Amino acid sequence: MRAVHFGAGNIGRGFIGETLAANGFSIDFVDVNETIIDALNERHEYDIELAAPGQKKIHVENVDGINNGKDPKKVVDAIKDTNLVTTAIGPKILKFIAPLIADGIKARKDASNKEKLDVIACENMIGGSQHLKEEVYSHLDEETKEFADEYIGFPNAAVDRIVPLQKHDDPLLVSVEEFKEWVVDESQMKNPSLKLETVHYASDLQPYIERKLFSVNTGHATVAYTGKALGYNTIGEAVKDEKVISQLEKTLAEIRSLLLSKWDFEEQELVDYHKKIVSRFENPYISDDIARVGRTPIRKLGYDERFICPIRELKERNLSYTTLMETVGKIYHFDEPADEESQKLQKMLKDEALTDVIKETTGLSDEALVKEIEASVKNAE
Repeated sequence: MRAVHFGAGNIGRGFIGETLAANGFSIDFVDVNETIIDALNERHEYDIELAAPGQKKIHVENVDGINNGKDPKKVVDAIKDTNLVTTAIGPKILKFIAPLIADGIKARKDASNKEKLDVIACENMIGGSQHLKEEVYSHLDEETKEFADEYIGFPNAAVDRIVPLQKHDDPLLVSVEEFKEWVVDESQMKNPSLKLETVHYASDLQPYIERKLFSVNTGHATVAYTGKALGYNTIGEAVKDEKVISQLEKTLAEIRSLLLSKWDFEEQELVDYHKKIVSRFENPYISDDIARVGRTPIRKLGYDERFICPIRELKERNLSYTTLMETVGKIYHFDEPADEESQKLQKMLKDEALTDVIKETTGLSDEALVKEIEASVKNAE
C-alpha cells in the first residue's frame, strides 16, 4: 500500500506518517522544504521521539520525498497510483495544493484507475476535507468531476497531537507527545474497506471535532493568554501557577456543559478527557512558547472559532460562559511584536472605538455580547 502525504513537517512526520507507516504504507511526502525532502530521499527513514519519560524512539521507514515546487509532475504521477492521500500543511495552504490533487485525479481518470481513493485533510479546522474538495473541484472539468464524484472521497477528519517547539541537528527527527487521536468521518469515505489501525471511524464527526476544538484548542489558548497576562513566557511556566490551572479547569467545565447539552457524550467520559488535557499541558517535555500558542489572536477571536462559538452557544442555552469571557478580554491585550496579527489588533485598538474592533474581530451582531466583551477587555487592563 502507498500513501501520498502533503506536508513533511512535524505533524506530517510525527503523527500522520507514523500512523501510515505502522499500517504498512510506504509514504511519498510532498513538501517544498528542500532540506527535509532531500534528507528523506537520501535516507528513506527517520525517527520519532516521544516527549515523555524515557523518550522512546519510533522508527519509520519506506519513505521518500517529492518537492512539489520543483517536480509537480512527480506528485501527479504518485497520486495517479496511490491508495490514500492525506494532508497536514495548514488550512491556508490547502488551496495551493488543490491544483496538484486535481491533476492527480485527472491522471487517474485518464489511466482508467477506478480504485476508490479517499483524500483526508488532517488540519486544525472544521470541515477540512470538504473545504479541500471545493478547492480541488474548482480545477476540474465536468467530465473529471463526474469521475471524482464516483471514485474520490473527501472525508473530514479531526486530529489531535501536541508537537512541542523543537530544534534538532537531525532535520528529520521529530518529538511528539504520546497522546494522539485521529477520527475520520466514515459516512464520507469512498473506500471504507481501507481503514487504519489506531484511527477511529465515526458516522458523525461533528461531536469529535467540537470536543477537540473547544477543549484542546480553547484550553491551550486559555493557558497562553492567562499566562501572558500573568507575565509568563512559556506554557511550562504558566501551568505551574494555580491561577492558570484554575482558569483552565473552569473553562473546560463550561465547555463540558456545552458538549453535554449538544451531543451524546457521557459526563464521566468528558471529565476524564478534560483531566487528560490538563495533564498533557502540564507535561514538562512539551512546553511551548506562549508567543507561539497565542499567535494570530484575530483568527482565534473569529465567530466560529474556539472562544466566540462556544460563548454564543452557551448563551443560547442559558449556560455559564463567565470564564471564557474573561479570557476573551485578555486576548485583546495580547501584544507580541513578532506576530503580525497581534500588531494589527493593537493598531486597530488605537485607531478605532473598542466596540467597533470587537464587532470587526468577532463578527458578532449581538449587542449584549459585544457589551460583555467590552467590559471584559476593560477589566483585563
